[in-house]
Amino acid sequence: MPHGPHLTTTRPLAVSSSAASTTSLMDIDGVAGEATLIDVERGRDQIPDSEQASLHKTSGGKYTKRIKYYIPGTAWIPNYSLSFLGGDVLAGLTVASMLIPQSVSYATSLAKMSPLTGLFSASVPGIVYAFLGTCRQLNVGPEAAVSLLVGQAMGEILLDLPDPHSEDAAAIKIAISTIITMQVGLFAFLLGFFRLGFIDVVLSRALLRGFITAVALVIMIEQLVPMFGLTALMHELHPESTFDKLLFLLEYAFTHSNITTTIISFSALAVLVGIRTIKGFFQRYWWIYRLPEVLLVVIVSTILSDEFNWDQEGVEILGAVPVNSMKSFVQFPLQGANLKYLRRTTSTAMLIAVVGFLDSIVAAKQNASRFGYSISPNRELVALGSSNLVASFVPGTLPAWGSITRSRINGDVGARTQMTALVCSGVVLLATFFLLPWLYYLPKCVLSAIICLVVFSLLQEAPHDIAYYWKMSAWVDLSLMFLTFFSAIVWNIEVGITLSMIVSLLLVVHRSSKTRMTILGRIPGTERWKPINENPEAEEDVSGALIVRIRENLDFANTAQLKERLRRLELYGLNKSHPSEEPRRQQATVLVFHMADVETCDASAVEMFYELCEEYKSRHVRLFVTHLRPLPLAMFSRAGIFDLLGHEAFQLNVADAMTRIEHHEPHEHHEHHR
Repeated sequence: MPHGPHLTTTRPLAVSSSAASTTSLMDIDGVAGEATLIDVERGRDQIPDSEQASLHKTSGGKYTKRIKYYIPGTAWIPNYSLSFLGGDVLAGLTVASMLIPQSVSYATSLAKMSPLTGLFSASVPGIVYAFLGTCRQLNVGPEAAVSLLVGQAMGEILLDLPDPHSEDAAAIKIAISTIITMQVGLFAFLLGFFRLGFIDVVLSRALLRGFITAVALVIMIEQLVPMFGLTALMHELHPESTFDKLLFLLEYAFTHSNITTTIISFSALAVLVGIRTIKGFFQRYWWIYRLPEVLLVVIVSTILSDEFNWDQEGVEILGAVPVNSMKSFVQFPLQGANLKYLRRTTSTAMLIAVVGFLDSIVAAKQNASRFGYSISPNRELVALGSSNLVASFVPGTLPAWGSITRSRINGDVGARTQMTALVCSGVVLLATFFLLPWLYYLPKCVLSAIICLVVFSLLQEAPHDIAYYWKMSAWVDLSLMFLTFFSAIVWNIEVGITLSMIVSLLLVVHRSSKTRMTILGRIPGTERWKPINENPEAEEDVSGALIVRIRENLDFANTAQLKERLRRLELYGLNKSHPSEEPRRQQATVLVFHMADVETCDASAVEMFYELCEEYKSRHVRLFVTHLRPLPLAMFSRAGIFDLLGHEAFQLNVADAMTRIEHHEPHEHHEHHR
């Protein structure tokens, strides 16, 4: 018997074919690298000038393509077509008119910070993303859910202070926001750098819908407090959870509310909803469809507030926002004052990175599909991470991510490149430095009404998803959705999404841990073996041999339950049955593994397979392995499985293994043919 497994008589052909294939790929794609080797061996002076110029051109073209791939701005900016300019500028102005009041609202009402922090997060990250992002319509800025998470993290830390509204508290808020934004950017960048962009397929839509619905309800309850003019009373009573705040509203909204504030708030909300509804009926008229209702309400309410002195009637106004209050607009984020809060904010930052990316990738994929181009989740993570890392150098900036709503409007209005983001960021920066004094009399309750308008768009898809899961009897998805929703309401957003992410990942692990296997039977009159559950004519062998086809690669996760799964196949077949039932089959005396679908296996899987073979040998069950591919073959050889089973146990196909079984005694020498 020759040294090594029998099937090596045919394997070298496969290996050489693979090698030849690899060589041919190198010939096609590695021209520059191959030429460089020739250059070293022959000497540069022996290569003709024309060939040297060609090599320089090829090598330079390769690196230029790489730069354009990783920094998309270097590709579209030099080749920018002026035909896109009108649509890009109009889209930038339209989105900026939405983003300016939104970012001020998110910063003041959700993150409990200065309007400046919202405006800087609406401008700086967008500029960076314009050069690095792969989605041409994605608008990057502060988001409601993310701002709420930052505000909750601040609230927990500020509880340690005697006066949460002092100047020290304001400095602490800036430090917390800066360190969170820096960590968010770092986490996102590392996820993209290590090519972990697939996380968007791990977490189910049911989890995201439960999270978004919970966030919408939490935001609405948070904003109803200033809309009724109960902010000062809430600071006195300190209701903690969302449920406590709901009870607070039910108790005091109709007895202690400020009448003027309440009228202004709900009038502004009614106008916003009314204009948005009217716009839906007049989509044909672009000047109506593109009407910036949010900016319009902000301007009108500010003028009325100044005219009628609403601030003297107890209505809270935005007031003076000093733009030059900081020592420097650019500061290194890893300062001692910021690092004090690093450990207490890490979990929040990780959560924001995951949630923000999921929202952004949905928006990016929607626009890429709509306009017919592709995006890279990993490069999106790098771009968004870099945007937040750069933004963290501006003290107090909030984390910024892609918005589904603003990105959709961006495309509707005419955005075709990231020039839109540059225009939008430029307008927001102008507003930051020149328009803030004009918003002195802006009622804060109007900002809360603007956020409530965002809540309606967050809630509108929930009934459809619930009805769909109910119709499909998807009880696991419904349970996950309601688990996320109720845990976020009863505890907080961070607990809700973390708990649901753990459950979702456990479900993924549970499903992936079950190795996909089937039993093979012979097609009568042939030497072909097919799954008996897919081919009714296939007949299972009656000699006590169980032929099992493993239908996926083996790794540490799905091999852990391989022994139990094989035992169930051996005693119960493919029919579902409870372990308490009597076995329907006799224990196998011969077990044949068909491994054509196993292309790879890791060391842990091979170790578990070795232990499995040892157990079957101790039960005097004969084992055969067929259709073994080159990589698993090499792993089995190094692990000693060939020595354990004997080389005759490794056959080229099932027919050869059955021939061995039928003859009982292995031949001294046997040549295999397909």
